[in-house]
Amino acid sequence: MNYFTQLSGLMIEVMLPLGLLVAAGAFWPRIFADAQPDVLRTQLNRVVMYVFYPCILFAVASTTPITVNLLSVPLLVGIGTLCSGALLYLLFYRSPVGKNLSDPTRAVLVIGGMWGNTFNVGAPVLIFFFGRDATRYAIYNDVVMTMPLVWSLGVWIATRLGSHERGVSYPSVWRVLVTMPPLWAFALGFASQQLGLTYQPLVTAAQFVGQATIPVVMFVLGLTIPWRNLAPRPEILTAAAVKLLVMPVIVWLAAGVLFPPLSHMGEAQYASVVEAATPAMMTTLLLADRFKLDSATAGLMVGWTTLLFWLSLPVIMALGMIR
Repeated sequence: MNYFTQLSGLMIEVMLPLGLLVAAGAFWPRIFADAQPDVLRTQLNRVVMYVFYPCILFAVASTTPITVNLLSVPLLVGIGTLCSGALLYLLFYRSPVGKNLSDPTRAVLVIGGMWGNTFNVGAPVLIFFFGRDATRYAIYNDVVMTMPLVWSLGVWIATRLGSHERGVSYPSVWRVLVTMPPLWAFALGFASQQLGLTYQPLVTAAQFVGQATIPVVMFVLGLTIPWRNLAPRPEILTAAAVKLLVMPVIVWLAAGVLFPPLSHMGEAQYASVVEAATPAMMTTLLLADRFKLDSATAGLMVGWTTLLFWLSLPVIMALGMIR
């Protein structure tokens, strides 16, 4: 399949439905005057967190054997995340690029440039390139790398480099992690797979419920992006360039070093590049609200990276880093 045929398929099969869902969320409050975007966003996020996402995690974990290739995805994306974070720290805390920015703004830019929307955007792209079973790469990246790092290093960045609040008591990070329904669903599925207790009808039922995860989250993303205030700002575009272009290159190079040679990269390594290329995660906004960072910048970071992703992914494909 040549580049332009593959690109047209990606645009129609993946980008078009994702774009329509985001657009539906954007126009919903304008079409229905009685809609309360904040309330709607909160309630839909809760349904995703407590029902839809746990189901898909359970289904994947209960049918996916652990392999070195599978675990290479969170490893490679984690390397890209940490390297990008170091680069963003130097740019916004140690260079003229961030000299006129407040610490809450700098922290949001670092967090937004480190972690991507690796499941809700990454999974549809992975399925397009590698088939439906490639969802496992996004799931294991989320559970093994993203969640632990966001709720440890991400919280550290938010509180130590961003808000600088003193005498404020926050819930324990580990308490937050162990009370997340998705992690319990993943653990249950993983245990059933390891013990040979997987029950296929139950897996099928969980997959059926979990299918709602991505459409609902993309709709919520449309509700969340501050469309009226999407003015380009140099610092946001700089962080977006690191997230969408620099981080995939770092992961691609790391794959060549750890799984040589580059010319013989496997499916899991290409999947790592896809995961690294995804736009900023919506949890950036959650962290900004929770730890009193710059929420407006967080919204702009999510918005701009989501829009620019439609342009950056074809560039990554043209460079041969995704096949």
